[in-house]
Amino acid sequence: MSQNNSEKPLLEITVEELATRLVDRIPENLQLVDVREPTEVEIAYIKGFKVLPLSKFLEWSDQIYVFLDSDQETLVLCHHGIRSAQMCQWLKNQGFTNVKNILGGIDAYSLLIDQTIPRY
Repeated sequence: MSQNNSEKPLLEITVEELATRLVDRIPENLQLVDVREPTEVEIAYIKGFKVLPLSKFLEWSDQIYVFLDSDQETLVLCHHGIRSAQMCQWLKNQGFTNVKNILGGIDAYSLLIDQTIPRY
């Protein structure tokens, strides 16, 4: 997975904005992706996220259009926001039109939104 620095800046969403979007339920036109490792997901998880670990990129990357719709809004999560930013850039390079990185990742979500989600 490579990143092209000449691309436009990534769109971002705060954990507060994410929480507002998920108040009642996950909107049908919203895709949620978690790129953390399975061991991380076992510790802390937000319901509704599809887990696509970056370490298993070669296993799922060629089927990304089976897992996700490139025209739907896609929000990407990791622990702090670094890996998810990489995934966002890759998705943009694959033709995804509305991808946003979740700032601060699940750590910020746990700290600021839902303290029942363990921090690690």
